[in-house]
Amino acid sequence: MSVLTNPVIEEIDPSRLESGAYCHRLEKTVGEGDVHASYSADRIGMRQPVRRPFSWRGGPWVCTGIIHKDGTLSAEAYRMIHIDAFDGTPITYAEKTANAEQARNDPMGFHHGMKVQRGGEEFVLAGPPVIFVPGQPDQLSLF
Repeated sequence: MSVLTNPVIEEIDPSRLESGAYCHRLEKTVGEGDVHASYSADRIGMRQPVRRPFSWRGGPWVCTGIIHKDGTLSAEAYRMIHIDAFDGTPITYAEKTANAEQARNDPMGFHHGMKVQRGGEEFVLAGPPVIFVPGQPDQLSLF
């Protein structure tokens, strides 16, 4: 994960961050939140398609880090945009990490600009990342 001086922090429904539990009878994880389920940092480095993104503020996002601190889960995530809509030069994980120090100190975040795949299409992760913490989700007004 990136070390950002002023990270963007957003509160979301805590259930979206839950890790869930594996059910042997069903042979799957149950109770996992959509943010946690989108964790894909392991897949990005291996050039594998990212897991199903979660939706937030009208767009797809991918979790790149899970933080466990004092019994509380939070998550770092990047907006996922189509490669044609990215304003910059998309790069691979290997290209970004060729200069590890520069990658770690990218003001837009470590994963900013990285090419990823989903559903046979290319996308780019766009920073800065958002840190999602448990709290009260934004409520949209009806009036």
